[in-house]
Amino acid sequence: MNGFPWSAFALNLAWSAAAALTVMLVTFAVGVRAGVHRVVDVAWGLAFTAVATVTLAASSGEGDPVRRLLATSLTAIWGLRLAVHIARRARGHGEDPRYDAMLAKAPGSRDAYALRKVYLLQGALVWLVSLPVQTAQYAPGPPTALTWAGAALWAVGICFEAVGDAQLARFRADPANRGRIMDRGLWAWTRHPNYFGDFCVWWGLFLLACASWPTAALTVVSPLVMTLLLTQGSGKRLLERHMADRPGYAEYRSRTSGFVPRPPRPGRR
Repeated sequence: MNGFPWSAFALNLAWSAAAALTVMLVTFAVGVRAGVHRVVDVAWGLAFTAVATVTLAASSGEGDPVRRLLATSLTAIWGLRLAVHIARRARGHGEDPRYDAMLAKAPGSRDAYALRKVYLLQGALVWLVSLPVQTAQYAPGPPTALTWAGAALWAVGICFEAVGDAQLARFRADPANRGRIMDRGLWAWTRHPNYFGDFCVWWGLFLLACASWPTAALTVVSPLVMTLLLTQGSGKRLLERHMADRPGYAEYRSRTSGFVPRPPRPGRR
């Protein structure tokens, strides 16, 4: 990879791992004190923001300044918006049922088990998934058409996330909708506009790192891992399992795309 600063990038990998670990350990301390480990969901977006910011500082004088600032800004906007949204949604609630079910199987201390299976695992995933954000800031050469295509795809994703979350919050705030399935707005086109938005965000950030085919090959694992998490891991699959017995969900599922948006099929609303 001609011109790519391998030694500086290798050092940055260590700095970014330290940043992600620090966010997760601080959050773990908060979770233990509060008695709920759902706070780790807030730390997810904050950890990505920390990695991007640390990389921006460490890459000074290495990569293209426009691409460096773009990668950091887009990551921070996404991460901070997500953290604020999750914090607001969780306010006043107890432990997340997912973590309750997981920690009920703890062979010893729930907190120690949560540290290993939740916080440290998520910290490692943050480091892996953020590889495009780190690589983009060290890539030589000015932004290309792929850079701006990535920014455009990111914009599509953040719109799907923000609009979908706002529509769902407004729907849930209306007492008349209690017990009903949200099937309006973006939720009529896909059952998971927020997860589809995440998908677009991370493939968009990957395109920022595609300054050359070696950088693309180096980082493509990151959006692939995020896609698997969203569709087969703790995202879509787990949520749909939880929703399966809700009245009206089977009909909603039959007429609405499971991920990629498309017009809803005719059916009973």
